[in-house]
Amino acid sequence: MRTYKQQVEEAVGFLKQHIKRPPRIGIMTGTGLGESIESLTVKNVFDYRKIPNIPVSTVQSHSGRLISGTLEGVEVIAMQGRFHLYEGYSPKEVTFPVRVMQLLGVKVLILTNAAGGLNLSFKPGDIMVIQDHINLTGENPLVGLNIDEWGDRFPDMTNVYDRNLSAIAERSGQACGEELQCGVYAGLKGPSLETSAETRFLRQNSADAVGFSTVQEAIAGVHAKMKILGLSIITNINDPDHPTADTVEEIIDVAQRASSKLSAIIQTIIKELAKDE
Repeated sequence: MRTYKQQVEEAVGFLKQHIKRPPRIGIMTGTGLGESIESLTVKNVFDYRKIPNIPVSTVQSHSGRLISGTLEGVEVIAMQGRFHLYEGYSPKEVTFPVRVMQLLGVKVLILTNAAGGLNLSFKPGDIMVIQDHINLTGENPLVGLNIDEWGDRFPDMTNVYDRNLSAIAERSGQACGEELQCGVYAGLKGPSLETSAETRFLRQNSADAVGFSTVQEAIAGVHAKMKILGLSIITNINDPDHPTADTVEEIIDVAQRASSKLSAIIQTIIKELAKDE
C-alpha cells in the first residue's frame, strides 16, 4: 500500500507532465467562489477525477477542477473546489492539494472561503482579510509521522497569515473600490450551522467570522513554509439575539454575487506580487 507521501508524489508526477513551469502562487476557492479566478489565463484544466489519488469534492458549487495558467504574468495553480472534514475526509485528505502545490513549487497560498459573520459591524457581501484563526475542529493535518523534507515537526503558528500579503490585500481592495474588513476566523468541523449559544461563545472568544474550512490548509501551508493570505466572503450575519434560519442556497448565492469583486481584488494582489518577479 502506498504511503501518503507516495500518493502526493504520484499526483505531482502526473501534473508535471502537463504543467511545464512551476507555479509561484496557489489559490483555493471556497463555497460559491469558483468564479473568483475568472481573470486567469488558462493553460490546463484537470478534473479531480483524472488526477491520481486526489479526493473528489462532493459539495454543491465546488466544481472539482484544478486549473493552471497565468495571472498578470505570474504562474498560478488554482483549485475550484476543496475538501472538508464534514464530508468524511481526513485532515491529510483535506490538505492533499496543499501538498501537491508544495511539491510543484508554490510559495504563496491564497485561501478563500465563504463564512458567517460574527462581528455585527459586518454585512453580507463584505470581504474579510483573515488576521488569525482559531482551530475548533479537533483535527490537525500534522498528526502522525512527520515528513521531515516537507516541514518541521512543530511549526510556529504565531504568524500564520502573512502581514505583508494582508497589507497588499487591503490596498488592493481600496484600488478596487472595496474597503476590506479584517478579523479572526473560527474554523469548525460542521456541517451543522452554529447554535445561538455557540455563536455567543465564538464572539466572546474574539472570532469575527466562522466557517468549515481553511484552518487545515493553513496549518499545512505553514508547515510547507508558504506565505499565506486568507480571504473570507461574509455571506450572512450570525446575531445570537436575533437569529435567522440560513440556508446553504442563500449562502452560495451571496458568495457567487461577491465572486467578481473578489476576482478583481485577487488580480490586483497578484499584479503587485508580479513586481517582485
